[in-house]
Amino acid sequence: MARKRDPKRDQAFDIWKQHKGEITNRWLAEQLGVPEKTIGGWKSKDKWNDKLNGVLQTRIRSTPKKKSSNPVIESEDLTDKQKMFCIYYIKYFNATKAYQKSYGCDYFSAKAHGYKLLQNVAVKKEIDRLNAERQQELFLGKNDILQKYIDIAFADITDFAEFGKKEVEAMGPFGPLKDDEGNPLMVEINYVDFKNFNEVDGTIITEVKKGKDGVSVKLADKMRALDMLTKYFNLLPEHQKRQLEEEKIKVETEKLKAETLAAGNKSNKETLRIEIDYGDEE
Repeated sequence: MARKRDPKRDQAFDIWKQHKGEITNRWLAEQLGVPEKTIGGWKSKDKWNDKLNGVLQTRIRSTPKKKSSNPVIESEDLTDKQKMFCIYYIKYFNATKAYQKSYGCDYFSAKAHGYKLLQNVAVKKEIDRLNAERQQELFLGKNDILQKYIDIAFADITDFAEFGKKEVEAMGPFGPLKDDEGNPLMVEINYVDFKNFNEVDGTIITEVKKGKDGVSVKLADKMRALDMLTKYFNLLPEHQKRQLEEEKIKVETEKLKAETLAAGNKSNKETLRIEIDYGDEE
């Protein structure tokens, strides 16, 4: 009995098509709760790229031919050596070299037959398919890099730590303090608790160190990520464009506050120095 088709398989293609293929396998896998390799398998087996581009894959049925010494076999399925030829061809873009590596023959035989094999309709279609897949992988690779800049630019401290105020038992030199009725005395304190390593995205943390003032975490350069995303602004979806603009305003505001505070402190120091100087003169 054939295994029932996973309903998420068609759902995955619908989501991928809605985004015009401009999403990563990883992102789609996370949305549907399936392994990333499963998405890759569905994409390849169901020919998502061909469907998106409106290309219908038709199988080539060959006409019977007399046997010959020509190794080019036109059939609806490629032989293993023909498949290897396609793989080597998109790697080297040299028919002679691809044929020589696939069939293990000498240079002159490869030169004579490599070009002929390249004219095989089924071989040409397989080469086109492999090229399309490679271009898609390169595009997804760029998307992965862009996504990493997005992760860095929009990182929030609450992604890595929890902080606030909480009540704890008051402690004395001999242990917890209690009231006249024996109930523990409570005091309000400020706290900062870091999340466990398996709960955070460690790829955007550049440094974790423990010093006399406690543990500190340093994230990747947010300003650099924001600058990079600005260059590729048109590639971002609308909600991330708005988020980028809001984040830039927030960073610029914090930078302005810091500069104003630093200027104020400098001014206070100058005033204090002048007053002291005047005092010495008196």
